[in-house]
Amino acid sequence: MSRAFQLADLFEIVADTIPDRLALVAGDARCTYRELDERATRVAHALQARGVHAGDHVAVIAWNRVEWVETMFGLFKLAAVPINVNYRYTAPEIAYMLDNSDSCFVVCEPEFVPVLDEIAPTTARLVIGSEYEAALAAAPVSRDGLPARSADDLYVLYTGGTTGMPKGVIWRHEDIFFAALGGGGFGQPPITEPEELAGRVQPELTRTVNVCNAPMMHGGGQWVTCIGLFGGGTIVLNCEQHFDGDWVWRSVAEHGANSVMVVGDAMARPLVDALAGGRHDAAAARVIVVGSGGGILSKSVKSQLRSAIPHAMVMDSFGASETGAGGAVLDLDQPSAGPRFTMGPHMSVLGDDLRPVEPGSGTVGRLARRGHIPLGYYKDRDKTEATFVIDPDGQRWVVPGDAAMIEADGTITLLGRGSVCINTGGEKVYPEEVEAVVKAHPDVFDCVVVGVPDERFVERVCALVQLRAGHTAPALEDLQAHCRTQLAGYKTPRALVVLDRVERTPVGKPDYRWAKRTAEAATAR
Repeated sequence: MSRAFQLADLFEIVADTIPDRLALVAGDARCTYRELDERATRVAHALQARGVHAGDHVAVIAWNRVEWVETMFGLFKLAAVPINVNYRYTAPEIAYMLDNSDSCFVVCEPEFVPVLDEIAPTTARLVIGSEYEAALAAAPVSRDGLPARSADDLYVLYTGGTTGMPKGVIWRHEDIFFAALGGGGFGQPPITEPEELAGRVQPELTRTVNVCNAPMMHGGGQWVTCIGLFGGGTIVLNCEQHFDGDWVWRSVAEHGANSVMVVGDAMARPLVDALAGGRHDAAAARVIVVGSGGGILSKSVKSQLRSAIPHAMVMDSFGASETGAGGAVLDLDQPSAGPRFTMGPHMSVLGDDLRPVEPGSGTVGRLARRGHIPLGYYKDRDKTEATFVIDPDGQRWVVPGDAAMIEADGTITLLGRGSVCINTGGEKVYPEEVEAVVKAHPDVFDCVVVGVPDERFVERVCALVQLRAGHTAPALEDLQAHCRTQLAGYKTPRALVVLDRVERTPVGKPDYRWAKRTAEAATAR
């Protein structure tokens, strides 16, 4: 049977190659590749029997659990499209997601049933639990009877909406496979035919066992899970509803994990703190890779990780919903670097003329990718036309809005998303740069930086900080002195707000909408 670069086809190739290998650990659930494939096939048949057809959009509102993964691959088998819905959304936000995504069906946790009864009483649903299990038990396990699949089948990923309403990024299956899911490379050139994936499966004794801490409702969780499964590894899915560094190290020990995936400082710092006192030395000794994706590690936290686990490789990767995997920081034998990435061959920085900027020129441009890129944004022509551009040579690029510079050695320094850039006295300040320096202060555990109104300078830089346990808040002057050792004066915070907790999205990214409201309210007082 001929296969396509379609995500269900690719998974089935691996499942047929290593059917008895452990594929997924999710809470108390354990699935071999055969079991995961069979349950995903049953999901496809069960949804088909309930009126879901190829091309339909199906919303998934669930915590991390085995059913999330089964449903995702089941929808791929059906050539349908899973729509990732943030489980922290309120009723109006869920209503917006269902409407904007044109979801005709919902797979959900029982606790969301009352919300759906209120906002979408006529939308068909399958509730995880006894109803879900009964539906799977009644469905056939044969792959026969499902629609034809294609590399052109759609994969839609909704962004988190930290600076605005969520928007759906539309990918073809083939494009997302090569842009974000490894392309079957695993240290080798990408595969050229789907069947080649069988030959790239890791040997049993050296397979990757990865503790994935990102939620499946986020691209980071989906991508790490798919990369692990396409390589024949084992994914240990963090199904806790609050991040706990001790749980991670206990899971490493229990499942023999050799890799841990986190999302930026919000997960990496508690992971380091949990190693204090030698409680998890044996577990930490097993880990050979700690990878961060979806959130850039600050230099201070990366240094702490490398000191706490000196034998492990700390991989800081950059990617976005619109670009897939962009690049990585390769400073294995050097002092910890900031957001300076070695990018893939399809990444560049474009100037206002849509041509690559000169390396080493210091020109700030916009990060861009060509090649395997999305088709656009779902139901948003204006945003699509602004983000997906054609250069003077006819090459199509995606330019999501990240400001960046190309260094003389070809590496790319990321400055931050332009939509959260602070304009103070005509100077541009990128919050991520300031946040990284503030978080290196010994009293600070976490920090988010935003601009607040200023009569003279339009905006001034405001730092919202969460203190380390048992520490007292630094004076603003002390924090400014600390920052001036690494930042120009205009970038240093001119306002300081100390909070019990810095709010972040479920995947650990800064929630700039919350931060802006909080900072403006505090500074107004």
